[in-house]
Amino acid sequence: MEDSITGQLDALGVDYEIFDCDPELADTAQFCEAYGFEIADSANTIVVVGKAEPRVYAACVVLADSRLNVNGVVRKRLGTRKASFASGEETTQLTGMAIGGVTAVGLPADLPIWIDSRVMERDRIVLGGGGRDRKILGPPALLAALPNAEIVEDLAKKIEPAE
Repeated sequence: MEDSITGQLDALGVDYEIFDCDPELADTAQFCEAYGFEIADSANTIVVVGKAEPRVYAACVVLADSRLNVNGVVRKRLGTRKASFASGEETTQLTGMAIGGVTAVGLPADLPIWIDSRVMERDRIVLGGGGRDRKILGPPALLAALPNAEIVEDLAKKIEPAE
């Protein structure tokens, strides 16, 4: 899996860095705290499923300080009456990646990749690296260069801190 991810990244022609991390610290909040990254620079790849037969899937990339609009924008784009997050098992089966390491890079060619427009406003993002032991650091342009990638307005809403 790692070779196919770095192969696709190399083919994109965009600068990137593979950042090794402790698999126990792969979840976003722990990773950012342990390694000094901003939550707002962490872009999570979330697989969603439309509850239809046959089931339809998409990979959504949103900043960690945002909430994916599953029941609004995602459901409508999937063209289904109901949508939800794919289970960990479904995600692994579809992507070959474990939760905590899922990335938009190296996904199946027929899986749409929807990127929240706010991701593109960051100077640099941190993405899953395909496994819990690594992350990908690079400009958001690497996401836009992926096949099947589409920038989507209001795919997610920023989570406002509680006062």
